[in-house]
Amino acid sequence: MRKKSAVCIALVLCIAAAGCGCSPEEKEENIFTGDAPERPEWQAKLDAVDPAVYTDIDELDLEPGTYISVIGKAENTAYWQQVRAGVEQAAEDINERLGYGGADEIRVVYNAPSDGENIDEQVNILDEEMSRYPDVIAIASIDENASSVQFDLAIENGIQIVAFDSGNSYQGIQCTCMTDNTAAAKTGAARLCEAIGDSGELALFVHDSVSGNARERAEAFKQEIIDSHPGVTVAETIYLDQMDQLKRQAAAEELGVSAEELEQWSEAASGLNDEPGEEAKIRLEDIDAIAAGMSDEDAVSFYLGKHPDLKGCFGVNDESVLLAARAVSEMERIDSVAVMGFDAGKEQISALEDGSIDGLVVQNPFGMGYATVVAAARTALEIGNEAVVDTGYTWVDPSNLENENIQTMLYE
Repeated sequence: MRKKSAVCIALVLCIAAAGCGCSPEEKEENIFTGDAPERPEWQAKLDAVDPAVYTDIDELDLEPGTYISVIGKAENTAYWQQVRAGVEQAAEDINERLGYGGADEIRVVYNAPSDGENIDEQVNILDEEMSRYPDVIAIASIDENASSVQFDLAIENGIQIVAFDSGNSYQGIQCTCMTDNTAAAKTGAARLCEAIGDSGELALFVHDSVSGNARERAEAFKQEIIDSHPGVTVAETIYLDQMDQLKRQAAAEELGVSAEELEQWSEAASGLNDEPGEEAKIRLEDIDAIAAGMSDEDAVSFYLGKHPDLKGCFGVNDESVLLAARAVSEMERIDSVAVMGFDAGKEQISALEDGSIDGLVVQNPFGMGYATVVAAARTALEIGNEAVVDTGYTWVDPSNLENENIQTMLYE
């Protein structure tokens, strides 16, 4: 045994000596310069995701040609473009690590309706994607109660479902990657109450009445007011997917028609009760003509005008906060009414800079898109998932807008 050990040691020494005999050029190539690997500009967005494993692709040894279908809520807003960018970056990183190309590539396809309120179009996209038999479907449901029939059929055919951006009531969801809506909305409520001195009336703008994230944010915002700000009340809640109805009600009030009369006449015109009289028909035509001529800002201004002591507005997504800011500006009350809300695209940041918006809850759509692909890959590999992945958020206002760590989170 001693003789064998001695031979081994001698061999190691010989190899080491040979290694020292490299040329000066080879020595120079192996010197560590101290330069750290270049950090991608979007890495900070991944750092905000918790658990961090949902930004880690090292264990995702997917089979060649694995197909992941990702269905968002909309195509062209700054928020959804960032979600898509995160989705595509994750796919690129996975294929690069696995060395896949051509037919072997992991296919990750993003689709979305043109309008974030178009439930039917999203369901049609879901039907089309199911016919292509992806391994996993990831979906940001516009309506949290929609698509249960499609999901049942998908699972029967071996297609697993993950969710992102907004929860879904379906019980078979494998994982949901999203903002902590409750914490984020409570942060926004607390900031707005602080800005108005913890006293006065607020208006809440909600992007729809059917999605999980809209419901969670609206409920959390109101609960924060009830629990911690007794001097503040939510005097008006405006749902953007009910805007046509709100315009009609506003037009009716302008013409002195009560809500009860409008409902009765509308039901009659729809055949739900007795035929309306000629006078009622004429009044309905007048109401509809006025409503058709109203912009969304006109309708919002009408309802906010009922609250002369209004101190603040809060929008729970990008569209709703911008609508609130435009309406308050048109009413020439921008100096007396604080406006805050969610998201940080180019228009929101511009409004923050010019004072039309006072503060924003900034989500992490890039990190959300990336984490969603990781969750879908983990689902395909059956290596386990968290029920919920927190993709993070931060607070932005004029005092910290120029901070470098804040700038990296914006999605202009």
